[in-house]
Amino acid sequence: MIPNIVRGKRIGGLLRYLYGPGRREEHVDPRLVAAWDGAGPLAALEPAVGRDGRRDFRALAEVLEQPVRSGRNPPAKPVWHCSLRTHPSDRQLSDAQWGRIAAEAMAQIGLAPHQDVDAVRWVAVRHGADHIHIVATLVRQDRRTEWARNDRWRAQAACRDLEERYGLHQVGVSATARRHPTAPELHKARRLRRTETDRDVLRREARCAAAAAAGTDEFFALLREAGILTRPRMSSVRPHEVTGYSIALNRAHPIWYGGGRLATDLTLPRLRARWHDLPTTPPADPGNLVALAVRMAETAGLADTGASDLLFVAARQAPGRARRRILLRAADALDRAARPRRSPPARTHADLRGVARLLQLTGQLGDDRNSATVLQLLLALARLAEALADLKAAGRQLHQAREAREAARLLRMAAHIRGPAGTTRPLTPGRNRRHDPAAPDAPGRST
Repeated sequence: MIPNIVRGKRIGGLLRYLYGPGRREEHVDPRLVAAWDGAGPLAALEPAVGRDGRRDFRALAEVLEQPVRSGRNPPAKPVWHCSLRTHPSDRQLSDAQWGRIAAEAMAQIGLAPHQDVDAVRWVAVRHGADHIHIVATLVRQDRRTEWARNDRWRAQAACRDLEERYGLHQVGVSATARRHPTAPELHKARRLRRTETDRDVLRREARCAAAAAAGTDEFFALLREAGILTRPRMSSVRPHEVTGYSIALNRAHPIWYGGGRLATDLTLPRLRARWHDLPTTPPADPGNLVALAVRMAETAGLADTGASDLLFVAARQAPGRARRRILLRAADALDRAARPRRSPPARTHADLRGVARLLQLTGQLGDDRNSATVLQLLLALARLAEALADLKAAGRQLHQAREAREAARLLRMAAHIRGPAGTTRPLTPGRNRRHDPAAPDAPGRST
């Protein structure tokens, strides 16, 4: 799905073009398929056809321009126009599907978040089989201007999520799956004196739960145990089927984030693909899984993103606030460093992820008897990260090389944390972070 965004001054002229024949007579049966929350029935917004066969756009243009006329500081070009087009190999979508796509795109772009009754006014026009046009005015209904910063980048990210959700042709993903915090989110965290934004905390918690889970129900259960609010999204076609989810921190006014708004690989379809063939129960005789993990880490490919799953599991079982925080940061950095330019098949790294899953089930990473082997594992992963940094630097992927070096540094730091007596503290059984009231920035605690 390819988005194209332009801005203009005259909404009436744009509506006439969208309802007109087009440059090559390609506009067939133009009609509204979606509109802003509170717009009322689409039939009432549809431009009326006069006796002469011409449409009257004045009523629709008036209602869309009303916030602009009363705005405090309207932009010079208040008309925002985005076309969304599917790939030629995609199936034909219905009007209802296009309507849901338009609403989700506007929410992810940030112009009209779900349940925001004061958001900008917009409509979606369809006049062809493979695309729609979204027309909006960039002044909210509370008279504040919506500047739509980074709208093109956000539109691309929204399209990648919608491609997966609707089973459409995937144009491609960026080198990193991470969704960066917006400027308002950063300002809010700074104002409240928090070291992380809600988006960053939720992404980390989702990654920890995804690394430890082997299915949808267990994923949601682990999130709830960590104090995260969960809201499954049900299919509109099969009401009993879960097709997505949203999560939020347990605060007075929770802000919900869908998996795709956290990272491209945290959408439910991607998670289900990575959980394929993972063990759901521990073996009767698990043996020394930590030693097996050491051997696998020493021979793992440099693009093996399963190593970060291992680190997330280790961080959950590690005692002490300092070590947990260091391992979580290392897992995040290693995940960003190992992510390829194009997403690999979901089952490519199933072996290392399977070992991480078994370690989660057996708890061997927190066993006193395995403390020395766990240290070997952390050092083996540090060497893997250092080799990955050299590879990325040679390929001029400098950002990923920096992340890999940071992961190696943090892993060596975690492996050599010293106790009060000046001796190295091995990993020993301790309280899980989600049950540790001393853990910083606990997601279930309101601040």
